[in-house]
Amino acid sequence: MSKLVSVIITVKNGSNYIREALDSIVSQGMDIEIIVVDDASTDDTARIAGEYGCKVLYHLVTKGPVAGKNSGLAVAGGEYVIFLDHDDKMRPGALSALYEALDSDPDAAAVEAKVKDFISFDAGPMPGILIREEPYHGLFTGAILIRRSVFDKIGPFCENVYSGEIMEWFSKMERNHLNVKKIDLVSTDRRIHRTNFGQTNKATEMRDYATTLRNILKQKKQV
Repeated sequence: MSKLVSVIITVKNGSNYIREALDSIVSQGMDIEIIVVDDASTDDTARIAGEYGCKVLYHLVTKGPVAGKNSGLAVAGGEYVIFLDHDDKMRPGALSALYEALDSDPDAAAVEAKVKDFISFDAGPMPGILIREEPYHGLFTGAILIRRSVFDKIGPFCENVYSGEIMEWFSKMERNHLNVKKIDLVSTDRRIHRTNFGQTNKATEMRDYATTLRNILKQKKQV
């Protein structure tokens, strides 16, 4: 019997893209539960998620994507967990490939595939935006399948930063000698558009990345 996979999506006002994300998950044909954390949306995000049979959680005030991930984790029932941004899409068969790679390797705490950037059909001109032509490994949750037990060991994501939580999480994995296995698979298409979190929160994101990096370096010196 296959293990349940919890797919967690944190989203605010994502009605423009969330159907594509949900379609890409449902079509995986896996034993999954989809948890959508609605971060105080004012559009139809929650209604759309309900149409797909998702478990919908509500933040009455905006808490940000990091707190949303932790809210989803708190109710996740799967042995494996993956986080997907509402504007990204998983490729056909990607989840089963990640699952097989993780399930067959007891030494791996998580399996990381590659992502591929694509420009959204409605993006319009985006001067100065980096679009990578080739697929790449990166700190993107939409391409990482994780054992739920990892969070029991190292704790949830750090909510002291509004972004940069994945960098901090990976550093905790390293300090606890937990292995992230990389595979040569493009699992997720990463949408580039004008309202990407990294575009609309660029100043905050850069500040949080710098703070997170300083904390990681400080912790490494203390080891």
